[in-house]
Amino acid sequence: MNKRYFIQTTAALAATLAFGSVHAQTPIKFQLDWRFEGPAAFFLQPVAKGHFKAAGLDVTVDSGNGSGGTVTRVASGTYDMGFADMAALMEFHANNPDAPNKPVAVMMVYNNTPAAVLALKKSGISKPAHLSGKKLGAPVFDAGRKGFPIFEKANNVSNVAWTSMDPPLRETMLVRGDIDAITGFSFTSLLNLEARGVKAEDVVIMPYADHGVKLYGNAIIASPKLIAENPAAVKAFLTAFAKGAKEVMANPTAAIDTVKARDGIINVGLETRRLQLAIDSVVASPDARAEGFGQANPGRLALMASQVSDAYNTKTRINPATIWNGSMLPSTADLNVLPPAKK
Repeated sequence: MNKRYFIQTTAALAATLAFGSVHAQTPIKFQLDWRFEGPAAFFLQPVAKGHFKAAGLDVTVDSGNGSGGTVTRVASGTYDMGFADMAALMEFHANNPDAPNKPVAVMMVYNNTPAAVLALKKSGISKPAHLSGKKLGAPVFDAGRKGFPIFEKANNVSNVAWTSMDPPLRETMLVRGDIDAITGFSFTSLLNLEARGVKAEDVVIMPYADHGVKLYGNAIIASPKLIAENPAAVKAFLTAFAKGAKEVMANPTAAIDTVKARDGIINVGLETRRLQLAIDSVVASPDARAEGFGQANPGRLALMASQVSDAYNTKTRINPATIWNGSMLPSTADLNVLPPAKK
């Protein structure tokens, strides 16, 4: 090693040590549960507005293809954090008891599952009791379908026959009359039906949350490795996220611009409605207001763990204590993000 190279290298190292900690951004790879649709604004807003960066984080947000895939990718270490359905997280824990890196939920975002049963009024179906003996349709991995045994039990429904299809065909088959009803996320399936020429007033929506099924919906999940090695980064992420979430709920129309920036072909009007429906039905719901944004009620979580164990027929029983870690949640003031209740 020549003397000049040694001096340059030493000087560069000294500069890194002196200034690196000031400018270093902790990288966080984050995966959504689905495509860049309206609700993705909750995560794209704090990126676009620099909230994550101001918190010392370099966050990249990627689209997903279902909660199950998101849980698996966080478990594998491909992603540090993600957005996934609590039931899918519970299922992974119970079916992979020996997995070395089981993700943990660290903040509740959808206080209620968006799962619902939808039918057309012309079918004569107007309440859960009318579903007995009917033909229902959904993809095999649909959260509403997998959780349907809980809905079925709560509403004394019986003898349902299932038809499986790929997601793009679900609403099409309902409109064609191939099936009597479908399960899906309420704010997604309703808009998909409208896109197929059905008027909103001609759709019957039976949200699980309104029919005796108090399952939690989607939560922010994190890798145990990240939690163990850098809990401060997780808390910084959640605090910056909460700041962005408050802005999104205060002005959903403006927030959709962040989604448009990531996927230029979205229908802005449609995705604004989807975001507003998500806010009203599962984010700023009465249950969320009662429990507090971001929180999980231990008793409700335990009941859900038992119900999902039964409905999903998991290999082992779900232990709710291993699913949730609320120790990195922001302060009460930082979690005060919900808009005023609609009268």
